[in-house]
Amino acid sequence: MGFQDQSYREIITKAVIGRGRKFSKNIDHIKPEHKPSSILGCWVINHLYNAKKKGDKGVEITGSYDINVWYSHHDNTKTEVVTERVPYKELVKLSVRDENCIDDEYEVYAKAIQQPNCLECKIVQHGQKIFVEIEKEFLVEVIGETKLCVKVDPDGCVVEDVEEEWDFELTDDDFKDVDPDFLDKKHDN
Repeated sequence: MGFQDQSYREIITKAVIGRGRKFSKNIDHIKPEHKPSSILGCWVINHLYNAKKKGDKGVEITGSYDINVWYSHHDNTKTEVVTERVPYKELVKLSVRDENCIDDEYEVYAKAIQQPNCLECKIVQHGQKIFVEIEKEFLVEVIGETKLCVKVDPDGCVVEDVEEEWDFELTDDDFKDVDPDFLDKKHDN
């Protein structure tokens, strides 16, 4: 039996060969310029990140975000916003991995399905620091070359003549709403 007689073919293509997801919480401490009296608000903005494959361990995400805390000080007589840029690294382990990858070159796709978000913000350490609890979640996919094995239809592709299904014949009813003087009216205006 020759190669053409085999009923299976191998196709080399790019496909998702690994996938992982990670939810994390972390705690950051911010030291404001003034001793805070109370917390008036906290929000997280300017989230930036990059992802790369980290050997067989998974995907490493390196990023940063800004924590902004609005607080009052001097016995609630003045307010101020303190901003702190927080860098981070997260290792997302791959829960699904295709061991049939045929190449060592990968593309990594990472998406923050939960942007960094403040869960709790409070004054700690005798009123000297602000405690901020942040949550975030990532979904990662690793794309690489792999082989697919497909069965070949011995009859090949059957393409039916589709002309019969298209009915382009027009009837008099199709023309009843057409205004034959349309162009003449347009020139008169």
